[in-house]
Amino acid sequence: MRRFDADYLEETRRGMWDEVGKLADLRLGDHDRIVDVGCGTGELTRVLVRESDADVLGIDADPGLLALAREHAPVAAGDAARLPLRDAVADLVICQALLINLPEPRSAIEEFGRVSSGLVCAIEPDNAGVTVESTVGAEAGLERRARARYIEGVETDVTLGPDVRELFAEAGLSNVRTRRYDHEKRVEAPYDESALDAARRKATGAGLESDRETLTRSVSPEEFDSLRSEWREMGREAIEQMRDGTYERTETVPFYVTVGRA
Repeated sequence: MRRFDADYLEETRRGMWDEVGKLADLRLGDHDRIVDVGCGTGELTRVLVRESDADVLGIDADPGLLALAREHAPVAAGDAARLPLRDAVADLVICQALLINLPEPRSAIEEFGRVSSGLVCAIEPDNAGVTVESTVGAEAGLERRARARYIEGVETDVTLGPDVRELFAEAGLSNVRTRRYDHEKRVEAPYDESALDAARRKATGAGLESDRETLTRSVSPEEFDSLRSEWREMGREAIEQMRDGTYERTETVPFYVTVGRA
């Protein structure tokens, strides 16, 4: 299973559930017990607690992340494919951006079905469908190239989002339905520390360097170094535009909210 640190999880999920209407199909107010699997830092867990009267439990394999999620709800350590829970203990089992990081996502879905007496939900992206618009002319193209190479090199299916419904059906879940929602992340003046840090990581090449192992499964070291050089130049231009207050960037990530009945 691929793992991520707290800063990455908080940044990628920032603002995602500001519009909780996107979770309307879950009828959160109707549930008594909800389990959030792969809860990470508890960004979704917090929303589940806020929008329902249910007892919410967060589960993750990373004890460091659980220490942060514990601020929002009770937590437990556990593997998504071997949950430390008895059969039918919850009436909603949910995960967000978890299945794309598992080598065998269907095993986890089957386990969710075992633990749920009602609904199972997976909120998963299609990373091949991500789009970027930027005032830096080279940024969108470089992001597209790097993303394509990353997808070729990563060892799990990070484009899984629209195909989760098929895995639900194969796992024996019924009444499966999927709703797409695009999560838009905007950067514009005035820039917060997160935006400034992202630009600095581009200008130094640190952001791309952190994915070197994955990218060099699909490109040669020479091609990686060339891409990193262009990436750094793009980052320096972004910083220059930030100094003028003219830099703008919009990233749109398609997510698929798939719901089925156990």
